[in-house]
Amino acid sequence: MIDNSTISNHGRVVWLFGRPCAGKTTIGSRLSAFLKGLNYPVITLDGDELRGTINRDLGFSPEDRYENIRRSAEMARVLAKKGIVVVCSFVTPTNKLRDLINEILFDVPNDLIFINTSLEECKRRDTKGHYRQAQTGVISDFTGVGSPFEEPVGEHHILNTKDLNIDEAVEKCFRFIFPGELYSQ
Repeated sequence: MIDNSTISNHGRVVWLFGRPCAGKTTIGSRLSAFLKGLNYPVITLDGDELRGTINRDLGFSPEDRYENIRRSAEMARVLAKKGIVVVCSFVTPTNKLRDLINEILFDVPNDLIFINTSLEECKRRDTKGHYRQAQTGVISDFTGVGSPFEEPVGEHHILNTKDLNIDEAVEKCFRFIFPGELYSQ
């Protein structure tokens, strides 16, 4: 358990970003469960879930991608200001969108973590067949095929998933977010 005397009572946003099928949702879900086990108040916001609900009116044009990220970051900010750790999992394909997140989250602690998984590995993990559909033209504007994914520039944590299992990835994320916290499992 975490020593509750060291936990900040201020919320924060943890924004996991990377290519489709990079592992953002999987890592985000496990990180959330890990943090809950340590008594942190946590909620997850996932790009796929929000696109099926409050952002269902948005497509994948550059303008709609911008609005999707803007709405989601604003929601994360509101929750973080209430003292919640908000774990977000969004592709967030451009540096312009990552800058937008930083602008919106200017007054809450936040960590942008690049889930660095190779395009080849993402294609291998493609259980929904989106990469294949994008390559054959069934899906247009798919990130990494018809729409670019920009390598991040600036201050971001980088989680290279090539040689990490899920537990190691979660542990590393925790160390990015709370570098001085001690815990026992």
